Amino acid sequence: MLIDIIAGARPNFMKIAPVIAAIRSAKNEGSPIDYRLIHTGQHYDKAMSDNFFIQLGIPHPDINLGVGSGSQAQQTAGIMVKYEEVLLKKKPDICLVVGDVTSTMACAIAAKKMLVKVAHVEGGIRSGDITMPEEINRMVTDSITDFFFTTSETANKNLRKEGKKEDNIFFVGNTMIDTLLSNMDRIFPPEIWKEAALSKGNYFTLTLHRPSNVDDVEKLSAMIREVMNGARGLPVIFPVHPRTRKNMGEIGHEYKNLHLVPPMSYLEFIYLVKHTRAVITDSGGITEEATVMGIPCMTLRDSTERPETVDIGTNELLGSDLNSLRNAFERLFTTGWKKGSIPLLWDGHTSQRIVKQLLQIEK
Repeated sequence: MLIDIIAGARPNFMKIAPVIAAIRSAKNEGSPIDYRLIHTGQHYDKAMSDNFFIQLGIPHPDINLGVGSGSQAQQTAGIMVKYEEVLLKKKPDICLVVGDVTSTMACAIAAKKMLVKVAHVEGGIRSGDITMPEEINRMVTDSITDFFFTTSETANKNLRKEGKKEDNIFFVGNTMIDTLLSNMDRIFPPEIWKEAALSKGNYFTLTLHRPSNVDDVEKLSAMIREVMNGARGLPVIFPVHPRTRKNMGEIGHEYKNLHLVPPMSYLEFIYLVKHTRAVITDSGGITEEATVMGIPCMTLRDSTERPETVDIGTNELLGSDLNSLRNAFERLFTTGWKKGSIPLLWDGHTSQRIVKQLLQIEK
């Protein structure tokens, strides 16, 4: 049984690392399973290849499609063309896609048109916000997916509502948490830890990258100002996404306690989040990691595809109203943050459940 594992952007690699480890383990124990790691090249940089892959124990990709940057349409077309060429030479039994990036959708379409079954890790996740490119990717992918590996009962309900067969929905948990838990004893402080004299619970971690938050300079400036006011003089560590750095340069700032730093390696960033007072973010994945680590999380978005981090975990969805952000900081410093818990099956064993199910599917 041959599985094509598709990855094209940084979050994908965090999600597929434990799946690869579980497949290797099953193969070593005699199970008839193998994989090809297909890197689409949607996002590529030397640091990720030389550092990120090594940190997470990800092997060198078997095939790199090398699509590179471009508009969403250009990337989608390029990935489909390149992956089709791979499939024409040798088809896998299953194409396994993860998450909701362009590579996920493009490879799912190419595989399905070549009569290859598609399995979607994180199937059924929905934000309800059709203006998000990721939501379109999720909806299109799931419309042609054969097997769904889900992170929550909410995702299961979404799929049932869309008419998916119960026998094809497998509630397995969250592979991102597999990666988190398996690396907790390996995390280490980033350079800014010493440079800014940080200590546990005495700083904030900020991440912003969504166009709705960072492309409007005035909006971004107001958001940064509110964060800095809310931080009450504590250091704010801001690993700056490339799309955000340009506008931050236009804004300029005079906040001595705001530290703009380059994107960090996975192990460094998890160390930063684990010891922070709270996270302010517009990322989805970070809300999951913060929930499992019990870290207060403020999400600057109007919707989330991970409602369990709000309903069960430590995350609060604040939207774009800066008054909500102001109130959240006030609660954090006065009455304290809510006590969250860990969603069901976010236990570090999701990948083993996925591989076990894949083997059952092919029997």
